[in-house]
Amino acid sequence: MKRKVHELTRAQSLAILGGAAVMLSLAMGMRQSMGLLQPHVVRDLAITAADYSLAIAIQNMVWGVTQPFTGAVVDRYGARPVALFGVLVYLAGLIITSQATSAWMITLGIGVCVGLALSCTASNLAMNVTARAVTPAQRSVAMGAVSAAGSLGLVLASPLAQAMIQRGGWTLALTAFCALAVVMIPAAFMAGGADQVEAERDDNRQTLSDALREAFGHSGYVTLAVAFFVCGLQLVFLTTHLPSYLDLCGIDPSVTASALALIGLFNVFGSYLCGWLGGRYPRHLLLGGVYILRSAIITVYFLLPPTPLSTLVFAAAMGTLWLGVVPLVNGLVVQLFGLKFMATLTGVAFFSHQLGSFLGAWGGGVIFQAIGSYDRAWQAAVVIGLLAGAFQLSIPGPRPGGRRRKPRRWAPEVRAHPPICRIQASVFAANGHGLQDP
Repeated sequence: MKRKVHELTRAQSLAILGGAAVMLSLAMGMRQSMGLLQPHVVRDLAITAADYSLAIAIQNMVWGVTQPFTGAVVDRYGARPVALFGVLVYLAGLIITSQATSAWMITLGIGVCVGLALSCTASNLAMNVTARAVTPAQRSVAMGAVSAAGSLGLVLASPLAQAMIQRGGWTLALTAFCALAVVMIPAAFMAGGADQVEAERDDNRQTLSDALREAFGHSGYVTLAVAFFVCGLQLVFLTTHLPSYLDLCGIDPSVTASALALIGLFNVFGSYLCGWLGGRYPRHLLLGGVYILRSAIITVYFLLPPTPLSTLVFAAAMGTLWLGVVPLVNGLVVQLFGLKFMATLTGVAFFSHQLGSFLGAWGGGVIFQAIGSYDRAWQAAVVIGLLAGAFQLSIPGPRPGGRRRKPRRWAPEVRAHPPICRIQASVFAANGHGLQDP
């Protein structure tokens, strides 16, 4: 039997939030550390950087294409079965990759399997269960806190991967990742406790097709989804190609691992801050500001000769803005459309994010393969980021805490009459005649 959110005990709420944070942390930490494997996989398997980049690009496309569908399954059947399935697929993908002898096995493992697993275990599902486990007043800060805690996985995964690579090669690093994936199983089970919480009932008569039509007709949602493209492009370009760029520049690999760990560490502060700010200021303006600031930071870093110090400062600055968009995007979707189809609607917006991720991973590899430099790739990432930020800032959005207007719903017998009859019917609504409460 489902219960209302205020009926949850503090321990039950913390268990759900803790499970979501651990699951998100490990899923994203391993995924964002896979760029560390690239130079070693390319050398050992005699494949090209473009081959590895294509596998990461396919991972992002599989994640994006499947996210709306897994979101719909979560909305209908609950988060727990989806999350547990995702963990098992993640584990299978890591095992396949660790046994790879060719490019197609890399693509199947970290491309197809891990991509599908992320749609079941990463930010979309974690934010969905978080939103259900707390009251509306606590929601924005809770999303920021879970997103912040989720970034700690990168602090763990990147040094672990680098240490295992130095000790026994990239296959040993993937074996260590398999152990982390096993830890995700109880975390996924705990996060699934949100399935017992009853969603807000203000839109219970709305169908999925109604929700999609409403979303695609809303300029704020369309803008959010289009601008979300640049988030995926910039972040996946960096996690995939920054290790190779630093390797080309003669920077020690330990600096790369430290930089990724710093991104995760500073993202703890940045994600919580964005969640807190999202409860007080317009989220669409905050999103636009994040995209523009990221572009400015990327510009400064790549214009200067890379050094260990500048790389670590760059990582700290980018980490502050890394996953802060997650609580902002999810909070804006809930603010506009409610909880009922949150997983589906955020999944559709996330598809745009993953199109950008695909271009950032694959396009960066193609540009490097063609001209032997990443200059044009980062320049394109900056220009697209500035355009997206300006686009996001130019569109008016709802005020924090505002509620969308719901259409008045009439009983079938009233809909059959002319509008004047509906006006008369509304007069008698207090007596229960003709008008249904939305």
